[in-house]
Amino acid sequence: MSDPRKSPFATVNPYTGETLAEFPAVEGEEVDVAVGLAAEAYEAWRGRPIAQRAAVVGRAADLMRERKEELARLITLEMGKLIAEARGEVDLAASILEYYARRGPEFTAAEPLDVAEGEAYLVTEPIGVLMGVMPWNFPLYQVVRFAGPNLVLGNTVLVKHAGICPQSALALESLFLDAGAPEGVYTNLFVSHEEVGRLIDGPIVRGASLTGSEKAGAEVAGRAGRNMKPSLLELGGSDAFVVLDGEHLERTVTAAVSGRMANTGQSCVAAKRFIVLDEVYEDFAAGLRQAFEALRPGDPADGATTLGPLSSEQAASDLVDQIRETVEQGAELLTGGHRIDRPGAFVEPTILTGVKPGMRAYAEELFGPAAVVYRVADEDEAVALANDSRYGLGGSVFCADVERGRRVAERIETGMVWVNHPTSTQPGLPFGGIKRSGYGRELSDLGMREFANRKLVRILPPDAELSGIAG
Repeated sequence: MSDPRKSPFATVNPYTGETLAEFPAVEGEEVDVAVGLAAEAYEAWRGRPIAQRAAVVGRAADLMRERKEELARLITLEMGKLIAEARGEVDLAASILEYYARRGPEFTAAEPLDVAEGEAYLVTEPIGVLMGVMPWNFPLYQVVRFAGPNLVLGNTVLVKHAGICPQSALALESLFLDAGAPEGVYTNLFVSHEEVGRLIDGPIVRGASLTGSEKAGAEVAGRAGRNMKPSLLELGGSDAFVVLDGEHLERTVTAAVSGRMANTGQSCVAAKRFIVLDEVYEDFAAGLRQAFEALRPGDPADGATTLGPLSSEQAASDLVDQIRETVEQGAELLTGGHRIDRPGAFVEPTILTGVKPGMRAYAEELFGPAAVVYRVADEDEAVALANDSRYGLGGSVFCADVERGRRVAERIETGMVWVNHPTSTQPGLPFGGIKRSGYGRELSDLGMREFANRKLVRILPPDAELSGIAG
């Protein structure tokens, strides 16, 4: 068995530890040729009627559904997602492509502006070649969130996918080609982070999007800023899940398990901090513990498995270190906290209590099957704790009184808040965060405006009075 460290792009099954495929990185002239082709393709692609571009993206959605089982099994093989969730990711990704194929022409239609004389309107135009740096936890969904709207708009995209899912990356590139995208419109690049920086510094790439870590986001944003190019960042999160009463408690606990354990907890918008009013704390914690302890590890490709491995040995090791150090700092383990004694990158479903400021789990994102449960006295304390985070991606509020839920949701400092449902995603709803969780919005009509020229066209009659010029 080969050493996955020999290549930065390798399929290593996290369930077995077996290296199944390796792909060499490209650099220098080979990269420049691909980027040059993307620039050439942009000139032709932007010139096509938007209906034709949308038709290609719509065909990609159809092909994704046709290849659902193949794509789902690749996701499961490369990063360990439970097979049912992998199929769900394919469905979600296809729905996003279909959404932009259907709504994109409407979102880019000229917008008239109210003026006293003549006419004025905004047009939404593409800006050029874009660089997308994508993560491993949702190998399809994260990519199409970036690629779908921009391809319909008329941009062309270069995608640097995560090193652990190279076969998923290649399958996506093939899918767009097979859907009718000309060569260079969607390009997968097996390149290093240094090469990404070089491309952002260069004259061809006109904007950059990254979903990933704070460190990587800061690097991409810094490069883009120095070169006067737009960027979009979707980074980490430590979403609060606020429980305000004990009504419908069974449903609330079920939602908590779903919100925390989907994708084995490896989601930026997973519920990670459970903030529970004192009156319901004991019952909620007991229900959560029972549900966590009922999860059973196994082969993620087996539909009966309820707990999959983490994406890699390193991910499992890092999570256990965070938990161990938090306990050493004075927190308590309600359940879990250790590696599972079996092959594969498995970690026990874990619940931490008694976590206080200064402890690792208070400030850091726990990326895996580990939750922190807090007891609070009232609504104000719940809001203060929810907002005491460097992150601001999503969050959720659970209570029987919908108006109370609305009031609390509007006080939580994040880019998204859901009431009586874990933070989720739909093609027509904007997705993005604030604070250290990044900036910009994907999905909905906003997703077509991040890398667009919103150009004003102002038309006056030839005999109009000339006014002063300000700038």
